[in-house]
Amino acid sequence: MKTLSLLFGGVALVSATAVISTSVSAAQTLYKPFPADVMPSLSERGEHTVGVRTIEVAYADKVKDIAGNDVERKLTLEVWYPASSAAKSATYVNETRSGQEFEIEGDASRDVPIAKSDSGYPVIVISHGYTGYRTLMFYLGEHLASHGYVVAAIDHTDSTNKDVNFAENPYSGFPSTLLNRSRDQVLTLNSISDNEFFKDNVDASKAGVIGYSMGGYGAVSTVGGCYAFNDQTAATFTGTQDPKVAALIKDALNTCAGGEESSKDVLPAWKAALALAPWGGQHQLFDVESLNNIKVPVLYVAGDNDDISGYNGIKWLFENTGSEGSKLLTVKNARHNVAPHPAPKEAYGSEFDLGSYIEPAWEVQKLNAINEHFALALMNCHVKGLKDDCEYLNVNGSSAQIPVGGKKPEPWKGFDDRWALGLEMDGK
Repeated sequence: MKTLSLLFGGVALVSATAVISTSVSAAQTLYKPFPADVMPSLSERGEHTVGVRTIEVAYADKVKDIAGNDVERKLTLEVWYPASSAAKSATYVNETRSGQEFEIEGDASRDVPIAKSDSGYPVIVISHGYTGYRTLMFYLGEHLASHGYVVAAIDHTDSTNKDVNFAENPYSGFPSTLLNRSRDQVLTLNSISDNEFFKDNVDASKAGVIGYSMGGYGAVSTVGGCYAFNDQTAATFTGTQDPKVAALIKDALNTCAGGEESSKDVLPAWKAALALAPWGGQHQLFDVESLNNIKVPVLYVAGDNDDISGYNGIKWLFENTGSEGSKLLTVKNARHNVAPHPAPKEAYGSEFDLGSYIEPAWEVQKLNAINEHFALALMNCHVKGLKDDCEYLNVNGSSAQIPVGGKKPEPWKGFDDRWALGLEMDGK
């Protein structure tokens, strides 16, 4: 079997010829109707009707690309919000890594009016991995919006399935990804606070960021982690062979908090970060002192067999993150795909496509529900300041309820008896 060895992940991915679908099949539903008892309690839908709209945002001025050229940079956002009315369910059209287009039916209503809020809804930014698309975690967007948040998910330009021919040139978007992940997250927060549709009903001084894989690499920087590329890693991960160019690239990459010079420049709006299988720790691409000085609580979620970001690399990030409220949720027997929505039927034609969605030992819908539960607990606790919800985060050790002295421990808060198997939580 022919493989491509990705230098940024150290993992072999199956090579395939890109197949571009000329039409999109009918919208599909990805989730089964499980009884609430088998899912964590905070994964239940909130009281708000959910709306969604797609918006385009751009940097006000030209920005530098990895080569130092002045370029315009635009992003497409999918934004979920509490709505005042409902309409026909929205659909999300995307494509797999091989270019197979598909359509998913969601629970939100497209372009309906926003429900007015006197106090303003907090803002959550969602950032996908390399490669991906803005609705890769649509379940989190819809879920958090139903609980009173405005949630903006990013299509990171140069880094989506649509932008990158992953079969023939998988590295093409990676330099832009390294440079722009955190910058895009900061731009997104600022764009929502300035957007005509949202600005009167959001409180952008209360915000959280959720990042998966390369999105997690960005999120750790956004809340204060400074990048620490050296000449070798700058050359390796951008593909340059010229030492002088590598040195310039290193200087361009080594920023903090969305392209700033210092970790002191973190926007005070950021109150919490959820880093799902974040990349970069396995190569120690962050300055340890800056990680030590992170003030924002970070919840790291990692499969203990992650072979893309590396479990030990994610543990290294957690262990060096200084904020007292930071935690590490380990998903036992999971690899890297702890965040995406379930695979669409179009992905089942090849390992190349299916391999970016499913987990060998876990049902993805259960993983999604676990993410919903802990994401809501994290944001309610630290962004909204709902102290009772902090208790959902204050679980420790194994969830397996292994009997001690003949007595079975109580289940984790928010989980029914027997239904939290396979998780471990570590705190500071």
